[in-house]
Amino acid sequence: MIYLDNAATTFPKPQSVIDETCRCMREYGGNPGRGAHSLSLAAAGKVFECREELCALFDASDTDRVFFTPNTTYGINFVLKGLLRKGDHVLISDMEHNAVWRPIERLAEQGVIEYDVFKTYAKSPHSSSWRICADIERHIKPNTRMVVCTHASNICSFVMPVREIGVLCKKRGILLVTDGAQGAGHEHISMRDMNISALCVPGHKGLYGPQGSGAVILGEGITLDTLVEGGNGVASMSPQMPLQSPERYEAGTLSTPAIAGLCEGVRTVKSRGIDEIVYGERQMSRRIREMLGNMKDTELYAPEHIGSIILFNFKGIPSETAATELDRQGVCVRGGFHCAALAHNTLETPSGGAVRISLGMYNRQEEIAALQKALFAAWKALT
Repeated sequence: MIYLDNAATTFPKPQSVIDETCRCMREYGGNPGRGAHSLSLAAAGKVFECREELCALFDASDTDRVFFTPNTTYGINFVLKGLLRKGDHVLISDMEHNAVWRPIERLAEQGVIEYDVFKTYAKSPHSSSWRICADIERHIKPNTRMVVCTHASNICSFVMPVREIGVLCKKRGILLVTDGAQGAGHEHISMRDMNISALCVPGHKGLYGPQGSGAVILGEGITLDTLVEGGNGVASMSPQMPLQSPERYEAGTLSTPAIAGLCEGVRTVKSRGIDEIVYGERQMSRRIREMLGNMKDTELYAPEHIGSIILFNFKGIPSETAATELDRQGVCVRGGFHCAALAHNTLETPSGGAVRISLGMYNRQEEIAALQKALFAAWKALT
């Protein structure tokens, strides 16, 4: 089986991730922050190590600004609902995942905020940071409090000019919240250089950690209202959550085994190097684009953006049907809309969505040769 669904979750995981996740449960699986005994302290130490690794990877200001979540979606909800106030105006891009669009839409339905969608021109070969920032400027209002945008699309290899958007937001006194679900581990992200107010990342995608792990990293001076309240081992006699981060945002027991695995995943990515990962993924991506471009009756979406994700259709064949046939041919891909209605509308995919091929650092050139055979076999079987 050739696994090309890494945008959903990376597979396989590094052996060090598997080993450390299991070692945590075998050897030091106490509850971090809930006791002074050796197993609790060992677990707390591993949690702190993971905060340090994430802080360093994303050039954040302080390990205390890193708190853990089950996934990116929870992190985005935590940040949006912890920062936005009644009467705020928010801007989101036309390439957002439902993890951004749905909570924003819900807050708008409740009358808390209003929002607009700015253009990325991702379908056009002439998309540029200048055009995107100009459209953001056009939508800014006196009550605009926040820009929320993905760092990298989950349906094609379009990468948002976050650095330029961050400069604009800083100049206008606007918060910048970034969905790092597809960018983390695939592209360089510097919170300080990009002026990111809050970065939400998954553990299980480009950072190669276990499912059920994720994190929010806050910029300096950012404090959120709490989304969940409860015990955290700090100020237990008070009825309120403490003000200090990260304890303010981590009510209840953390998933220490998943965090332990995530720590090793981040170390693996840092050891391999983002530049090497990017180079390998782009080399394979170019080959896949070339082979699809040479096939009869296929359509590529946003092909000018080169990265870890390729979106295509066999013309006249529903994407889910094509994905199922490719699975029969021994290739894992994903058809449909990929929880990204706005992005699919922007790229003008058909009513059945499209087929997504997504690469990871463990894919190899020989798998791409096998993919070519599978694509031709699938096309032949379906037409």
